[in-house]
Amino acid sequence: MRDLSGVVKAYDVRGVVGEQLDAAVVRDLGAAFARLVGGPAVVIGHDMRDSSPELSSAFADGVTAQGVDVVSIGLASTDMLYFASGKLDLPGAMFTASHNPAKYNGIKLCRAGASPVGQDTGLARVREDAERGVPDAEGVTPGTRSERDLLADYAAYLLELVDLSTSRPLKVVVDAGNGMGGYTVPEVFKGLPIEIVPMYFELDGNFPNHEANPLDPKNLVDLQAKVVEVGADAGVAFDGDADRCFVIDERGEPVSPSAITALVAVRELAKDPGGTVIHNLITSKAVPEIVAEHGGKPVRTRVGHSFIKAEMASTGAIFGGEHSAHYYFRQFWNADTGMLAALHVLAALGEQSGPLSELTGVYERYSASGEVNSTVADQADRVSAVKATFGARDGVTFDELDGLTVDLPDGSWFNLRASNTEPLLRLNVEAADSDAVAALRDEVLAIVRG
Repeated sequence: MRDLSGVVKAYDVRGVVGEQLDAAVVRDLGAAFARLVGGPAVVIGHDMRDSSPELSSAFADGVTAQGVDVVSIGLASTDMLYFASGKLDLPGAMFTASHNPAKYNGIKLCRAGASPVGQDTGLARVREDAERGVPDAEGVTPGTRSERDLLADYAAYLLELVDLSTSRPLKVVVDAGNGMGGYTVPEVFKGLPIEIVPMYFELDGNFPNHEANPLDPKNLVDLQAKVVEVGADAGVAFDGDADRCFVIDERGEPVSPSAITALVAVRELAKDPGGTVIHNLITSKAVPEIVAEHGGKPVRTRVGHSFIKAEMASTGAIFGGEHSAHYYFRQFWNADTGMLAALHVLAALGEQSGPLSELTGVYERYSASGEVNSTVADQADRVSAVKATFGARDGVTFDELDGLTVDLPDGSWFNLRASNTEPLLRLNVEAADSDAVAALRDEVLAIVRG
C-alpha cells in the first residue's frame, strides 16, 4: 500500500509532481472520487501548470474506469470550476496548486453544487481507497469524456450578479501573476467601461515574474508601482488559481481584506436586508461592527474555508470573508470567488466620483499587524505562557475558538494560533493605531520567542 498522508491534506490534495504525485496516483484518486460521488458525471478543470493537462487526464481515466462520465472544461480558474459544478449540478475536480511553486500540483474536490470535500466529508475515504489502489469497476460500461467551454457563461453569470454597465470610466491595473486571472479577466471585463492595464497575463506555471501569492507583500510591489505610474483608479492582484483577489488603491496602498469584506457585506445587505454575514476570527472587529450597523447579523468562525462554507450553509448567510482574501457568496453556491469580490469593489467605485482610498477608508477603523510567524519548539507551552501573563491583568478576556484570542480592556486584541503543518505560532494584532499595534505585538512576541 502506498502512503498518501503527506499528499492528501485537510481540504485538498497537494504535492510535488513526480515525487508525490504522478499519473498512477492521480488515476487512483480519480477512481476513488468517482466511487465516493457516484454518477452520472464529474466536471474537471485545470490551471496553467505544465503538469496539469497530464494529471487531469489521468484523473479522468480513473473516473471513467468506474463507469462515470467526465465533462472537461479545460483551462479554468478555481472559481470557474465551482461555477461549472454549480451550473451543471455535478461534482468537480480542479487541478491546481494555487500559489505554490511550479514543482507542485494538487486537486481541489467538491460535490455537486460546489459543496466542499474535506477530510470529514469524503477526502479521508478517497485517500484510503487510493492508497490501496482502485481496480476498474467490473461489469459496467466505461464512462465517456466530453468537453465544454464555460468561460463565456461564467463571465455572464458574474455580470448578472454585479452590474458594471453604468459605471463611470475606470482604469484598473490587474496583476494576474502569470496565473489563471490572465485567462478569465479579458472575458469578464470585455465590453465594460473599464480600461484594463494587464500585468503578467501570459499563462506560465513557472511564475517567471513573481510568486502568485498576493498575501505576501513583496508580490504586490510591481502592481503598486504600476498603479501610481499609469494613474490608475485601482489595482487588483489574483493568486495562481484566481480564487483570491487583493485590492490596491489609487495611491498604490493595499486595501485590507477586512475592509473589502465590510464593503461587499454592505452591498450584499442592501440587496438582502437583515442577512447573515460570516467572518473569521482574524478579520478586523470593524467587520462585525459595520455588518450590525447595516442591519446584518455577523457570525464569527474559525479560520479556514471548510468552516466558512459549513457556516454559510447552516445559517443561510449571504456573504462571508476571510483575512486571507477569500470571499464567499450565497449566490455563488457558497463558494469563494475573487473575481466576484473584485467586481463588487469596482462597481462601488464606479457608482461614485471619489477615489478608492476615500471609499474604503470608512471601513478601515483600526490598525493591524498582519500575520507574524514565530518558529517555536513547543507551541502549547508558549501559548500557555502568553495566557498566564495576560490572565493576571484586570479586564482581560479570552476565547479559544481557534487558538487563543485575547481581548484587552482598551479595545485592542490579538490571536495566537498554532500552524497545523509547521512548528509555527501565528500572531495577529489589532489596536487603535499603529503605535499601539507595535507595542502589543512586541510584548506578545517577547513571550512567544522567549
